[in-house]
Amino acid sequence: MADHIAVLSNPFAGKGRGGREADAALAHLRGRGADIRVFTGDSAASSRVLAAQALGEEPRVLVVVGGDGTLSGILDMVCAAAVPVALVPAGTGNDLARALGLPRHDPVAAAEVALSGVARAIDVGEIRTADRVAPFLTIAALGFDAKVSDRTNRLRWPHGVLRYYLAVVIELLRLRPMEFTVSVDGSDPVAAPGTLVAVGNTASYGGGMPVCAGAAADDSLLDLVQVAPLSRRRLLRLFPLLLRGTHLTRREVVHRRVRSVRVSAPGLVVYADGERLGEDDCTIGIRPAALTVLVPAATEADHA
Repeated sequence: MADHIAVLSNPFAGKGRGGREADAALAHLRGRGADIRVFTGDSAASSRVLAAQALGEEPRVLVVVGGDGTLSGILDMVCAAAVPVALVPAGTGNDLARALGLPRHDPVAAAEVALSGVARAIDVGEIRTADRVAPFLTIAALGFDAKVSDRTNRLRWPHGVLRYYLAVVIELLRLRPMEFTVSVDGSDPVAAPGTLVAVGNTASYGGGMPVCAGAAADDSLLDLVQVAPLSRRRLLRLFPLLLRGTHLTRREVVHRRVRSVRVSAPGLVVYADGERLGEDDCTIGIRPAALTVLVPAATEADHA
């Protein structure tokens, strides 16, 4: 393996934040005398091509400047190459960085982790559908939250956070219980009507919403959270608890740790790391210790 550091950036991540963060990270790495090679993509497809090129040169570390979706989109290649990753968070939510204690608002500190951080092996989630197998890093959302994400992506107006709020309103007006069928760890399928199902490798999605509070990225398990059918009013009352991560003890919420879960439902949409990954029927599993991420030394000491 060579001694250089490869830097893969997505300048369009986080509504343009990726370009600014990449500039700051590169300036710091160069200032520290690091031998770096830069790969800048302008789409998910080009990022995959460039990632393959970067990994083919066998870098000591791959620095990824972007959001959870940027890393998730090249995750299969990174895991296969067994190259440690240093993440400079530049997305909208940055929930993986939040889970691992990475600097989320300081690209210089995040880039420094590529030079002085310590390695931490984390699990990777896996979603299997009829036509694909997709890895993910944070939480697979199925139900109301996935429909909000899907609606947000399909709306062309308004822009920014208002588009998300409009999507929430539309899906609240359309709220109906979903007829989930759930099978856990190979057990017989059980009818489980509900509002949403979340399957977490980490605790939060959507920029810090801890729907799977307590989930750990290195315990070889997934946190399964099921929310029973709720009226619009009860769902709105649950949201403040969800934002604080205190919803898991509510009677309308079931939480357990599993190794795999199969979920199906009419109209099912599956989102993870901000991307639509499947519909109708999926099996979600875990790949233990599949990815090595560099984290600040203090964070790893606290984790240990």
